[in-house]
Amino acid sequence: MAIVINGSGTVTGLAVGGLPDGTVDADTLAANSVVTGKITDGAILNADINSSASIAGSKINGSFGKVLQVVNAVQATEVSSNSATYADTGLTLAITPSATSSKILVIASNDCKKAGADTWTNIRCYRDSTEIGGTIIGRKINDTDDSGTSQSVFSFTILDSPSSTSAVTYKTQFNTNSGGGTIRINSGSGSSTICLMEIGA
Repeated sequence: MAIVINGSGTVTGLAVGGLPDGTVDADTLAANSVVTGKITDGAILNADINSSASIAGSKINGSFGKVLQVVNAVQATEVSSNSATYADTGLTLAITPSATSSKILVIASNDCKKAGADTWTNIRCYRDSTEIGGTIIGRKINDTDDSGTSQSVFSFTILDSPSSTSAVTYKTQFNTNSGGGTIRINSGSGSSTICLMEIGA
């Protein structure tokens, strides 16, 4: 078929592949003219993505969990109690989830020291005003220590579902199960830590 330039400015008779290689360059293409249907599946490779490209997490599709943010805090101020009433350990940390579907992995470690008579201590975790993690973590600190002092680190990990995009605060509390002894948190050079990880769905 002959190539015909029509009076309207259109060209007919041009077969697919009829233009020499390199004839159509970037300037020839109209802006936003390459649509999704014109890109072969699998044609865009890792090398085609700019190293500084900022791709939103919502654009990544997958069934795997993603660590979206991590915050950490250390508490070294000493607090003590010989009461069965729960008190704050001073270990507290806030995080703002980026999606309601995110989970928060709570990793906490509380430095506890017994003074005086043998006693139990219970450590529990709160998200704002809600206790989380199921049963309270209760342990006895060295009931065979004749010196009356013994130290232990109580650690736990909780995967929480706050279902919120507002700031949520996690903290630990402790008590003394027996009034005959005293529990000291962060006594001497001791310190407690908490780490919060937001895990994307």
